[in-house]
Amino acid sequence: MQKLLSKIGYAFITLFGVVSVVFVLFNVLPGDPTKMMLGENQTQTQVNILKEKYGFDQPIYKQYLYYLNDLSPISVHSNNKTNFTSIKDKPLSYTSILTTKDFQLVIKFPYLRQSFQKQNKAVSEIMAETLPNTAVLAISAISIALFMGLILGVISAIYQDSWLDKLIQVVSTLGMSIPSFFSAILFAWFFGFLLNEYTNLNMTGNLYELDDFGEQKNLVLKNLLLPAVVLGIRPLAVVIQLMRNSILEELSKDYVVTAKAKGLKLKQIIIKHVFKNALNPVITAISGWFASMLAGAVFVEYIFGWNGLGKEIVNALNTLDLPVIMGSVLIIATIFIVINILVDLIYSILDPKVN
Repeated sequence: MQKLLSKIGYAFITLFGVVSVVFVLFNVLPGDPTKMMLGENQTQTQVNILKEKYGFDQPIYKQYLYYLNDLSPISVHSNNKTNFTSIKDKPLSYTSILTTKDFQLVIKFPYLRQSFQKQNKAVSEIMAETLPNTAVLAISAISIALFMGLILGVISAIYQDSWLDKLIQVVSTLGMSIPSFFSAILFAWFFGFLLNEYTNLNMTGNLYELDDFGEQKNLVLKNLLLPAVVLGIRPLAVVIQLMRNSILEELSKDYVVTAKAKGLKLKQIIIKHVFKNALNPVITAISGWFASMLAGAVFVEYIFGWNGLGKEIVNALNTLDLPVIMGSVLIIATIFIVINILVDLIYSILDPKVN
């Protein structure tokens, strides 16, 4: 429990650092989001009104404090509806703790603000629509990588230095070398265009698509196959290499020598004894890859037209939709931290000596 509380404390410090860095980076970017919202025919009066509405007329340090205030579960807000810090007429639920003439202290969920471009749609709502699609894609990709990687890694270790081992090593090296965006273009063109007649796969598509009448959403699992395979290629290569090397390292230890002396065959030793002990480095790699997939899926989602968080980030960058960009980065950072904490707990189960 003490270790877990310590991890949670570090997690909050890390998130605070992420919030600070992200806020500074995206507020020093060239371009004016108010002009992006209004288009080409804006007037200076309209620009000034929007700047006052979103707090862009305030100094950077005040904007930063306001943003931290919005993210904090306990926050202070103005009772004046025209004030930027007012919580009234905003799409979130809150409970007032203390109210004065000018301000009120409230408890709420972290407020990620509203999109500049999507008619003031809440960023949390956008995340709720896109993050599950990215999670499905990432889980599918990592499942493919784990299933195939563990099998091929074990085979490569059993048949060390054979032609089969060398073939697997060449394939895994190629998998790590090819960028995801290139693989995505190649797979979409080859399997979704050239071989469409045989594969029946599309170059682009979402998990749910409207029928021909535009009335009902239908689950289309085949659209998941190509982006999941492409996204899983690089972690697959990493899992193969790590599993092979980890097994070979375990095979040189004393308990394996003892098992061989008892007459156990190599395959039995690997399956019954070595496999579990060889998983630790694989779990470490997979945890990092899974979290990074949420960010790394940007190019894959955009190329395949997958309606996920990555595609949303690209669209937000093109339109300078800062709340969506910052909210997406914070969500990804939070998931990354949570996964690392869970991995530490899994380590404790697999290897009690970690405690």
